[in-house]
Amino acid sequence: MSASKQVSNQPHVPRNKLGEIAENKYFQAIIIAIIVLNGLVIIGETYFVGNRMLQLMDRIIIWIFVVEMVIKLVGLGAKRYFSDNWNVFDFLIVAASLIFYTAPFVTVVRLVRVLRLLRMIPAVPALRKIVDSLMRSIPALTGILGLTVLIFSIYAIIGTTYFRDVLPAEYFGSFHASLFTLTQVVTFESWASQVARPVINEIPWAWIYFISFIVIGALVILNLVVAVIVDFLSQEGEDLHQDQLAKLSKDNQELKAEMREIKQLLLERKNPEADWEEEQE
Repeated sequence: MSASKQVSNQPHVPRNKLGEIAENKYFQAIIIAIIVLNGLVIIGETYFVGNRMLQLMDRIIIWIFVVEMVIKLVGLGAKRYFSDNWNVFDFLIVAASLIFYTAPFVTVVRLVRVLRLLRMIPAVPALRKIVDSLMRSIPALTGILGLTVLIFSIYAIIGTTYFRDVLPAEYFGSFHASLFTLTQVVTFESWASQVARPVINEIPWAWIYFISFIVIGALVILNLVVAVIVDFLSQEGEDLHQDQLAKLSKDNQELKAEMREIKQLLLERKNPEADWEEEQE
């Protein structure tokens, strides 16, 4: 029976060791350095197209990522590995790198190489925290997105109706052209000289149109988006703080329970000695 247990336990030994390697901070630091090197290689290939040394380094980096994936997959176990969405993200990128590495479509290969840089997000906790907060804030941002679409649509219809004959057709000639022009205005990209002033020169009341749109679109809506994202970032910090307090409280309760047990054992040990002394007397 003991021999069978020993044999059955042997496969778990390398998994535990690989799991320790996968969660080691130095191992993570090495992977981050490899990802940075991968970015430098990709940048270098834009200057030295077809350089064999850079292509060799790129191939080595791919297999390093494969080894990292195998270490995590075997060390953590498939269930634990794929329970983390970031691990699934890494797995898909590495798998795509292997599948499309020898593909005849050069643009696809280049796209996959660039996507490999996104592995920096799960590798760096600070970046992962920001992206997680952004993903959690998406449901809260749907209302703001709907309000944005509504405001842009109203102003685009007004602009197309009144300004289509003032400026060239690429500005307010159609609904979609007006939407693009309003995007230019809300980002303050040459909106005064190219869009607003020519229209105001022909239609004096147009300043109300542009000023109100900038106040509502650029100031109010943008600040709402920033406020929601900042709120989720701060909420994550508070949740982490609450988890730490709960852990400390649990440890404190366990320590008190252990102290009570020790005290009880000391009392039980003291009472028999007192009874024995009374019997001797």
